[in-house]
Amino acid sequence: RATPSPPSSSRIAGGEIHPDPTHLSRGMEGDDPMDFTWTAGWEAACVDASPDPDPDPAPQEAEAEAESMILVSGPRVAVSGLRRADCRAGECVLFVNAGGCAIQGDHPSANLFSSDSFFQGGESIETSENIVQGGDYPSLYSSARYGDFTYRFDGLAPGDYYLDLHFAEIVHTAGPTGIRSFDVLVQQDKILSQLDVFKVVGGNRPLQVLDIRAFVGSNGAITIDFKGVRGNPMVCGICIRKSPATPAAKLGTRGSGLCKKCLTDVEISSPIQKRTAKLISKYEKQIEELTSQCNIKSDECSMAWSLVESTNQELDRLKMELHQKLVQTDNFEQVLDTQTDQLRKVSQNYENDKKLWAAAISNLERKIKAMKQEQALLSLEAHDCAHAIPDLSKMIEAVRALVAQCDDLKMKYHEEMAKRKKLHNIVQETKGNIRVFCRCRPLSKVETSSGYKCVVDFDGANDGDIGIINGGTAKKTFKFDRVYTPKDDQAEVYADASPLVTSVLDGYNVCIFAYGQTGTGKTFTMEGTERNRGVNYRTLEELFKIAEERKDTVTYNISVSVLEVYNEQIRDLLATSPSSKKLEIKQAGEGSHHVPGIVEAKVEDINEVWDVLQTGSNSRAVGSNNVNEHSSRSHCMLCIMVRAKNLINGDCTRSKLWLVDLAGSERLAKTDAQGDRLKEAQNINRSLSALGDVISALASRSSHIPYRNSKLTHLLQDSLGGDSKALMFVQISPSDNDASETLSSLNFASRVRGIELGPAKKQVDTAELQKVKQMLERSKQEAKLKEESLRKLEENCQNLESKAKGKEQLYKNLQDKVKELESQLDSKTHSQITSEKQQSQLSGKLKEKEEACTALQHKVT
Repeated sequence: RATPSPPSSSRIAGGEIHPDPTHLSRGMEGDDPMDFTWTAGWEAACVDASPDPDPDPAPQEAEAEAESMILVSGPRVAVSGLRRADCRAGECVLFVNAGGCAIQGDHPSANLFSSDSFFQGGESIETSENIVQGGDYPSLYSSARYGDFTYRFDGLAPGDYYLDLHFAEIVHTAGPTGIRSFDVLVQQDKILSQLDVFKVVGGNRPLQVLDIRAFVGSNGAITIDFKGVRGNPMVCGICIRKSPATPAAKLGTRGSGLCKKCLTDVEISSPIQKRTAKLISKYEKQIEELTSQCNIKSDECSMAWSLVESTNQELDRLKMELHQKLVQTDNFEQVLDTQTDQLRKVSQNYENDKKLWAAAISNLERKIKAMKQEQALLSLEAHDCAHAIPDLSKMIEAVRALVAQCDDLKMKYHEEMAKRKKLHNIVQETKGNIRVFCRCRPLSKVETSSGYKCVVDFDGANDGDIGIINGGTAKKTFKFDRVYTPKDDQAEVYADASPLVTSVLDGYNVCIFAYGQTGTGKTFTMEGTERNRGVNYRTLEELFKIAEERKDTVTYNISVSVLEVYNEQIRDLLATSPSSKKLEIKQAGEGSHHVPGIVEAKVEDINEVWDVLQTGSNSRAVGSNNVNEHSSRSHCMLCIMVRAKNLINGDCTRSKLWLVDLAGSERLAKTDAQGDRLKEAQNINRSLSALGDVISALASRSSHIPYRNSKLTHLLQDSLGGDSKALMFVQISPSDNDASETLSSLNFASRVRGIELGPAKKQVDTAELQKVKQMLERSKQEAKLKEESLRKLEENCQNLESKAKGKEQLYKNLQDKVKELESQLDSKTHSQITSEKQQSQLSGKLKEKEEACTALQHKVT
C-alpha cells in the first residue's frame, strides 16, 4: 500500500534533498498538547545546500500538469532525466532498466541499472532518436516496457520503501495529446490516474515521478500494475529506494506522545502533563453537567413524543373521514355528469329526428313535383318523337355519308404521305446515300505573314470540282457532290445537308461527320459559335421546326447524348460526375446498338439545345501539338434519338442521327508528338484507319465489314451500313505547307464518295408497333360494339315508324268515328258526369293526403 511521503516542499538541489526551512521548528497548534508538527526527523537525510534559482515557467506548468494526475500526497515530479548526483549510495535497493539490458556505470555498484526481468506481460521497445534533456543516463529512456503489464519485486525486507518511476514517450513522438493515457497502481492502490506523458513533456523527453511511498509486509513483495485507459502504458525505468530512518529524540522518562503529523513517538514534559490533567478534570465536570441536561431534555422529548403520537392518531382519523367525504362527492359528480350526458343525448336525438322528418317531408314534396314535371316532359317527348322520326332517318343517312367521306380522305392522305416519302427517298438515293462535301477554310493571318500560298483551285467549285496545285504547274482535280469556297457561310453549308433531317424524322438512320487535318475547321463546321451556329445546332433547330409543323399528325420525342472516343475509351460528356464503370457498346436488337448507362438529355425546344451542346463541348479532351495549339484529341459524337408515332395509322419509328467531329488526321511526323500526345495520336490514326477499312469494305461490297475494329466504327455501325444515309464533310487547308495532308484527306474522301450503300431502310419501332396493333384490335372491338348499338338503334327507329303508322291509321279511324260519337252525345254527357265524380274522389284523396302531411308536421313540431 502507498504510505505518506516526506513533505511536498522538498526538492532536488545539487543532488541532495533539502526540506522547507519553515518545517524545521516545532510548535503548538491550539490548546491540544498532542497536536503539534514534528519535522526534525527529516534532518538526517538532508544536507544544507544553496537553493536553485526559480525554474522556467514551462517546467513549472508541466510539473503542475503531472501533479494533477497524482492521486496521493507525497510524490513529486521532475521534467528532466536522471543525474549521477541523484543516485546516492546506500539508498538504492534495485534500479531496473525497463525493456532494456543492464547498463554498466561508474557507480560503486557492479551494474548501475539491472536488466528487465521482473515483469509479467507486455513487450520491450527501443528507439534510436535523441532524448532531449536525458540527464547523465539518456540510454535509460531509449527503451521501455510496452503494453498491459505488471512488475513484482520479491525478497524485500518488511518496512517502508520509496519508488521512482521514469517515463518517456518514444513511440508517438508527434502526438497528439491523449493518444496514450494509463493508470499506475502500487500495492493495488491507484497512485497515478490517466498519466499522459506527451501532454506533460512531449515526445522523446524524460519525466520522473519520485518519492512514491510503498509499505512491504511479511510477504516481502512490491507489485506495480500498469493499466491502459487509452492506448497501452509504457515505462522506461523503476527505482526502489530504502526509506530514510527517522530519529526519535529521547528526552527522558517524563512522558511520551504520538505526533499526529508523522506518527513519531515524542517525549512530553511534566508541565504539559499537569496542564493535561487540569483540562481532563474540567472536561469531566462539563460532561456531567451536559449529561444531566441531556436526561432532562430526554424526559421532555418523551412527553412531547406521546403528544405527537396522539395528535397523529387524531389527524389520521380526520384524514379517513375527509377521504370518505371526497369519495362520496366524486360519486355524486359522476352520477350528475352521467345524467347530464344522457339528457344532452336525448335532446340531440330529438333535434336530429325533427330535422330528418322535416327533410323527408320536403324531399317527398320535391319528388312529387319532379314526377309531375317528368310526366309532362315525357308526354311532350313522345309527341316530338312521333314527329321527328322522318328527320332522324335523314340524319342517319347524312352521318353514314360523312363517315364514308372521312374514310376516303384518310386513304388519300396515307397515299399522299407514302408518295412523298417515296419521292424524297428516290431523290436522296439519286444523289447517293453516301454524299461527300468538300469545304476549304481561308488562309490565316499567321500563314499569310509566314509567306505561305494558296494551292487550291476553286474554278470548278460550282460543278463540284476542286483542284490542288502540287509541285509547280501540276494540278490534281477531285470530284465531289458539293465544294464550298472560303466565302461560303454556315447557312449555305447547312442548306445542302438539311434534306437528311427530313429522312431522320421519317425513320431513317443518318450519319454526318467531318473529316480532315487538325486546324481545318471541322469543329467550326459541326459546332460553330454562339453567333454563327454550325451543323449540330441547325440540325436540331430544323428537327423542332418540322416536328412543330407535323404535330397534328405525328408526335416526336427527341433526346440528345454527347460522347467522345478518347484513346479507344468511350466517355460520357454529359455526366455530372465521373463514373468508374467502363462504358461498353451493346446490341439492342437487329442492326441496332446502344451504350448502357449513357446520359440521354431530353430536349423540349431549341432553347435547351445550346446549353446541352456547350456542356458536351467544354468536357471534350483537347491538347497542343505542332499543327494546332488547341487540337481536339478525341472524336466528339453527338447522337440524336428520334421516336415518332403517327397519330393517324399508329405507325411508330425509332431513328438515330449521328453528328461526328472527328479528331485530326495528320501524320505523326508532322505533329512531332511525344508522351501522352503520341499515344493520343496513335489511337486517333488507328481509329481513322479502321474507318478507312470500313469504307473500303463497303466500296468493295465485301461480305464482312470490320465495324468492331474500333469503338468509332462500332458506334456508327447502324448509320454506315446499307440501310442508312451518310454525309461526309472533308475539311482541307489552302496552305502549301499542308499540301500533302490535304491530298491525303481528298483521296480518302474520294474513296468514300465511290461507295454505293443501296436503298435506305426505314427503322420501325417493333415495340411500339406491337402496342399499336393491340390498340387497333381494341378499336375494332369497340367499332363492332358501336355497329351493334347502331343496328339496335335502327331497329328501334323502325319500330317507332311502324308504331307511328299505326297511330296515324288509328287517328283516321277515330276521325271516322267522330260522327258516330256525335250521335251518342247523351252517352258522352254521362261519361262527363262520371269523370266529374272521379275528379271529386281524387280531390278527396288529395285532401286526405294533405291532412296526413299536416298531422305529420304537427307531430314533428
